[in-house]
Amino acid sequence: MDLKEKVIAEIKKIYDPEIPVNIYELGLIYDISIKDKDVSVKMTLTSPNCPVAESLPKEVKDSILEIEEVKKVDLDLVWEPPWDKSMMTEAAKLELNL
Repeated sequence: MDLKEKVIAEIKKIYDPEIPVNIYELGLIYDISIKDKDVSVKMTLTSPNCPVAESLPKEVKDSILEIEEVKKVDLDLVWEPPWDKSMMTEAAKLELNL
């Protein structure tokens, strides 16, 4: 498994507390880029008023840092484009009966 796959696997362990689907399948992760052992992640939340706006990005960053090969994680919380249900994977939509 390459490093990007490991990062995705870690992110898939994190669930939105209000929706029973992991944040990767929800489409909250916009971009993952890796240079050497440094990981950059662009992510969003379902809304700017999300109750986990402070804790969820930290949880993502800390989770990625637990991967042995990772030296540094830069996490950028973005609001453009705004998240909507169309960004969810088919698996997430099935899970939520959408």
